[in-house]
Amino acid sequence: MNTAGADRFSSKVALRGSGVLEERAARRLFYGVSVLLATGGAAAGGAMSPAAAMNIFCGGAGPMAWLPMPGRTWAGTTAAFLGMWMAMMMAMMLPSLAPALWRYRLAAGASGAGAPGRLAVAAELGYFSVWTVAGAAVFASGAALASGGMWLAGTSAASIATGAVVLAAGLFQLTPVKARHLAGCRDTPACGHGVPPDARDAWRFGLRLGLHCCVSCAGLTACLLAAGMMDPAAMAIVTAAIAAERLAPHGERVARAIGILAMLLGLALLAHAQGS
Repeated sequence: MNTAGADRFSSKVALRGSGVLEERAARRLFYGVSVLLATGGAAAGGAMSPAAAMNIFCGGAGPMAWLPMPGRTWAGTTAAFLGMWMAMMMAMMLPSLAPALWRYRLAAGASGAGAPGRLAVAAELGYFSVWTVAGAAVFASGAALASGGMWLAGTSAASIATGAVVLAAGLFQLTPVKARHLAGCRDTPACGHGVPPDARDAWRFGLRLGLHCCVSCAGLTACLLAAGMMDPAAMAIVTAAIAAERLAPHGERVARAIGILAMLLGLALLAHAQGS
């Protein structure tokens, strides 16, 4: 009996050890793929031509970048912008999104889902579909301003607009709306909590997470648009800010600190623009 009991105990230990090894391997694969996707997004953005690296208020090609080039259609111009937009979003969002998706995968596995990895992929697709819609809205707004001749002309006017955007973004960081949606970004199922093992539910989870994050990042995204969408330094700063407020233990405090810094920067930009 003792021998049989020892054998059963050894079998349980072996199975548990095997499960731990499999989870570690899955974790390495998951984060490895996330790093590759983020790096690929950054590389794709950096490889685009200056004409494709559009921004709204300053630098780049100005208002003409939002309009079809001779021989091109609106559909082609929109597709080019969305391709650049999604490359940028993958590079910026995956560093803070990957931990949330991994927690979702663990919760799905604990709920008995047969393919938790597929559910995580479905959630990721839902998440980035929200950002695709946001990119389409950004392009439509830029194209409407360019087509209507409402673009800010002159370096001074553009600098004032940039300062105003950064100042407004800083103020937004201090609002209850920001705090509520940031909490939604950080609220993902923990291991042991029930997750419906269904791809549609995973897709809806990704949509909710994407909506929260899209609203939460509205101010920081506006700062990036004002500075230049594919500016490497601006992308790195905004990516670090997004990751800090989502992953730090007290993200709401980090968000407020970022808001104060943005307000100070916005005021400095306005003062410099008015003095030049």
